[in-house]
Amino acid sequence: MSNPVTRPDSVLSDAIRAIDATDSTDASDSPPRIHLIGTLLANMEGMIYRCRIDEHWTMEYVSPGCQELTGYLPEDLLHNSRISYLELTYPDDREMINQAIADALANRTRFALEYRIIKATGEVRWVSERGMGVTDTSTGETVLEGFIQDIHERKRAYEAVREAERRFRSIFENAVEGIFQSTPDNGYIAVNPALVRMYGYDSPEQLMAGLRDIERQVYVDPGRRAEFLRRMEEDGLVVNFESRAWRRDGSIMWISENARAVRNEAGDILFYEGTVEEITERKEHEAAIRFQATHDALTGLPNRTLLYDRLEQSVLQAHRHGNYLAVVFFDLDQFKYVNDSLGHQVGDRLLKTVASRLKSCVRDADTVARLGGDEFVLLLADQTSEDSVTQALQRILEQVAAPWFVNGVELQITCSMGVSLCPADATDADTLLKHADAAMFRAKQTGRNNFQFYSAEMNSVINGRLEMMTRLRRALANGEFTLHYQPKIQFASGKIVGAEALIRWQEPGGSMISPARFIPVAEESGLIIPLGEWVLRTACKQACDWQKAGHVPIPVSVNISPLQMERGNLVEMVTRTLAETGLAPHFLELEITESVVMREVEKSFAILAQLRALGIKISIDDFGTGYSSLSYLRRFPVNTLKIDQSFVRNISSDANDAGIIQAIISLGHTLNLNVLAEGVETEEEYRFLLDNHCDDMQGYYFSKPVAQDAFVQMLPLHATA
Repeated sequence: MSNPVTRPDSVLSDAIRAIDATDSTDASDSPPRIHLIGTLLANMEGMIYRCRIDEHWTMEYVSPGCQELTGYLPEDLLHNSRISYLELTYPDDREMINQAIADALANRTRFALEYRIIKATGEVRWVSERGMGVTDTSTGETVLEGFIQDIHERKRAYEAVREAERRFRSIFENAVEGIFQSTPDNGYIAVNPALVRMYGYDSPEQLMAGLRDIERQVYVDPGRRAEFLRRMEEDGLVVNFESRAWRRDGSIMWISENARAVRNEAGDILFYEGTVEEITERKEHEAAIRFQATHDALTGLPNRTLLYDRLEQSVLQAHRHGNYLAVVFFDLDQFKYVNDSLGHQVGDRLLKTVASRLKSCVRDADTVARLGGDEFVLLLADQTSEDSVTQALQRILEQVAAPWFVNGVELQITCSMGVSLCPADATDADTLLKHADAAMFRAKQTGRNNFQFYSAEMNSVINGRLEMMTRLRRALANGEFTLHYQPKIQFASGKIVGAEALIRWQEPGGSMISPARFIPVAEESGLIIPLGEWVLRTACKQACDWQKAGHVPIPVSVNISPLQMERGNLVEMVTRTLAETGLAPHFLELEITESVVMREVEKSFAILAQLRALGIKISIDDFGTGYSSLSYLRRFPVNTLKIDQSFVRNISSDANDAGIIQAIISLGHTLNLNVLAEGVETEEEYRFLLDNHCDDMQGYYFSKPVAQDAFVQMLPLHATA
């Protein structure tokens, strides 16, 4: 050890000598000052010491606080009688202690240390030590005098704070969401790497230096910053605050912010702190779903839902301005021939072309909507007379009939239109559409390729529907209906994993009547209730018969009509049918269209939940053609999403439809749902769906709907009884 430069003898040295002298005399004779010092030393939390500067730091004096600090009595440490203080110090800390004391002695300074000791019990404790070197005037030797105090709890608290800071820093640095602190006027004062990446900067420093004007540099709509500040001032926080924001490269993204205001004791805002999540993909999905809710998937035109909304608005406008509103029902002539002879893909191309031509014939204020198939509706607003409507319809007839080329062949197709006028013919949306439909039927009857204005005698159309109702009732009573079955195929195995039951009607001695003709009438008349119950009972009984015959059990699917859902006794009817036929619930699947489910969300949810509780499978049919909020879809107790065939047909020709299919498959799998594509007809469609991990399929690629005798012959080909 180097020769120390020390201080003169200290007051502590005098006190120690006085106490030592007192110990050797009668305490009653000692001065009051000595008693006072002794009492202070005895009551002090910590240990005062005096030690030699030798190899073992031999203690010459130790205060009574030694026992509580070390677990040893003072006499145990004095002159190393039992143990030296050096032995109490933690081995790993000794070199640091020696070096610090040596430096203090050399520099004539006090020293302050924190280190660990091992108590008599074996417990390791943190202590702090402060001291200095002094010169004993009686001997001329340099000794150390100091004070040692237990700081273990303080040290633990400090380390806990440091650990919390380390964890917070790790969360801050590694969080997926952006984290920030900002001020009302001076931009960002702290940002994490996730926010830096989100906005397209290279470092936190670059972002904070570059984004000083949050109002204009962050928000696409500057008014969003004002709204942010307003909410902070009023509520002290913002939750799910969604805005469009600029990236550094000028591109736009959607963000969602959650933040709070941090205030001082006076209530003044110091800064804001919060998180930022990029939600661009979610917003795009939501926009796509909203678009699908209100637009036709094939043509991009408004669908029935949006049509009704615009029609009601147009009726109000007609009343307000006193002009005519023309509601035009439009139908292509012989479209079925095009579909049957040239295929659905050509038919879809034709529908797109017709949609484009119709839009070119009307004004921006007018509406062209597609109801489905080859049926369109036009709303021609603010018409001054029937003549102005006639001129518009003449243009449409000419444009639609213009030659059309497909696969090198020139085709020409015409249309039939029916018109009802508001307020002349009706003043409500449903009646206007019904009258326009009746007028269109008359246009078909009068040779096609023309248009007809509604007249009262056209109500004979309604009589035709009444006749259809009568024939339907007779068919139910006479058992004229039968079921065909279309297999559902699993992509992974190629096996039949289910069958959809589809109703067919053939009058005795007559031709097959298309479901497209009688199902709407059955819905309108309420006959769909007994008809639907017959389908359910027949399908369940047939599925039981297949199992009894030794075939591998597969679920049978039955379509549920809107009216069946609305009547409210669906659960009771299904329960009764299963009991009567003996079919296990998990071999029955009910298919319900997306639009029907969303009509009365809470009622639909309750019904579906009861059905699922029975063990029945639930499928959302025609998915993508209606509107399902993601929050609702996540709640609904369903098993399968069926991708509407209109998307499948356009896989090769429409990148948007292909993207929608990919999104629906991804969405379904994210929600742990099975995804089935219907209407699969070509190898190309099959390959696309297989490559994108669709679960199951239906369609002519494998089999059209067939009678049950033909269907049962397929089962051995894909499963062993």
